[in-house]
Amino acid sequence: MTELKACDSCALNNTAQLQKLGINVDNTDFVVALAGNPNTGKSTVFNALTGLKQHTGNWPGKTVTRAEGGYSYENKKIKLIDLPGTYSLLSTSQDEEIARNFILFGKPDVTIIVVDAARIERNLNLVLQILEITDRAVLCLNLMDESKRHGIDIDDRTLSKELGIPVVKCSAIKKEGIPELLKTIHQVATREIICQPHRISGLSTSAQKMVEELEARVKQHYPALPNSRWIAMRLLDGDQHIIDALKNGEFETAISL
Repeated sequence: MTELKACDSCALNNTAQLQKLGINVDNTDFVVALAGNPNTGKSTVFNALTGLKQHTGNWPGKTVTRAEGGYSYENKKIKLIDLPGTYSLLSTSQDEEIARNFILFGKPDVTIIVVDAARIERNLNLVLQILEITDRAVLCLNLMDESKRHGIDIDDRTLSKELGIPVVKCSAIKKEGIPELLKTIHQVATREIICQPHRISGLSTSAQKMVEELEARVKQHYPALPNSRWIAMRLLDGDQHIIDALKNGEFETAISL
């Protein structure tokens, strides 16, 4: 990976607990994934947290760019992984496959889901898919300045209650909300905040029974798999990528990493 350049102008002078580490992310205490749709300001959030202006490198065996950085907060070192921007995790593209596999197999301590506050409805599809996989997430309502400019007001408390995860309003380009985001990430990573994410409900009795039977079989063959229920639901939906991953041993390889 090419050496990354620090961006001194990104410093958060009013956030004393934050120390940006750039690419110095060895021996970290927590791993945090950064997910979101394209054009939600995800890279700006990444830069605000890590102080990195640009970054290069690819995911192993892929042509997709991989970005890593780090910061220290409350005496804890955090590695931040910027996942490819995607609209879903159904693995219909290489970007979606990378994002899905990292959240599923990489077991990040926290997944930050960055959404465009002015277009939150179109972002919720990815949000709900991520919450089916992990129970450690923070919703970052970015671009709040744009939202306010369009007269859009968001009840973050109600949204947090409905989703079962913390919600933080931000305007990363202006560094607004970043201190609150840092604090919330820390609280979820240290289990000071326990998330109870929204999960798909309302399945018919027969569908629920099939999910439970498939989940039991998945657990039997892959006891270390982080979320066998999600895998079972994708199998029930006929997800060919998940079926192929089971057949070709991709899960065994990923779990052992």
